[in-house]
Amino acid sequence: MSHSSDRTKHRRTSVAVSAAEAGAEVATDSFRGDLEVDSKDGETDLVTQADRDAQTAVIEEIRAAFPDDPIVGEEDEELKAVPDEGPAWIVDPIDGTNNYVAGIRGFGTAVAAVVDGEPVAGANVFPALSDTYRVGPDGVFRNGEPLSVSGHTDPELATVCPTFWWDFHQRDQYANATSALVERFADIRRFGCAQLELALVAAGALEGAVTNLQANPWDTVAGVALVRAAGGTVTDLEGDRWRHDSQGLVASNGGIHDELLEAAGEIDGD
Repeated sequence: MSHSSDRTKHRRTSVAVSAAEAGAEVATDSFRGDLEVDSKDGETDLVTQADRDAQTAVIEEIRAAFPDDPIVGEEDEELKAVPDEGPAWIVDPIDGTNNYVAGIRGFGTAVAAVVDGEPVAGANVFPALSDTYRVGPDGVFRNGEPLSVSGHTDPELATVCPTFWWDFHQRDQYANATSALVERFADIRRFGCAQLELALVAAGALEGAVTNLQANPWDTVAGVALVRAAGGTVTDLEGDRWRHDSQGLVASNGGIHDELLEAAGEIDGD
């Protein structure tokens, strides 16, 4: 059977949801409890034992259904790059770990299925918000209800998000992003969870999310698939179609995309 047949895509969608739910259940068990917290690449780049346990639960679900597919994951020894050919899975056991550690509800488990680097199915489960987003060949949904991006085309009515974390040596870019956005749009929000921010663009709660940084695939691919399936636009900084290895990410409802690209162009300050 072809990796990209409709039957297989539906099966991958079902597995993405069940795997994300399994990870989210593990995360929920320890939420607002006593957590074992470590840092990875910096003081604000946190990881918990719950991240590792949730990833194990996600992978077990995937392996039960697709034992030979490679898995790209944030934690432990999983692959860190998306294969250019064939099927693969992309896993973030807890996106928004800093929120999770702080007891803030904006965290979730993200699972995406890709074929030849392109998403064919995905799920984002935010257990503390009671929201499950899924995308597949039958469309895009939140808790079973179809989603569509916002219809706003006037930037002065749009709310957008400077997404991902600019490290301390890049705080001038963070400031530039904030300035470029507040000068053009009605307001900004930051949720500290990129998959949630992209899901909110897909749901029409935000009109856009933007960064000049190269994002990890586990932070983005499922959410990007949601946005596109909901009628939105996702590009790189040049306005070309976004891929998992693109520099920067500009996601919008489509109606404000040109203005969001202009704002993105000011972040580096060049």
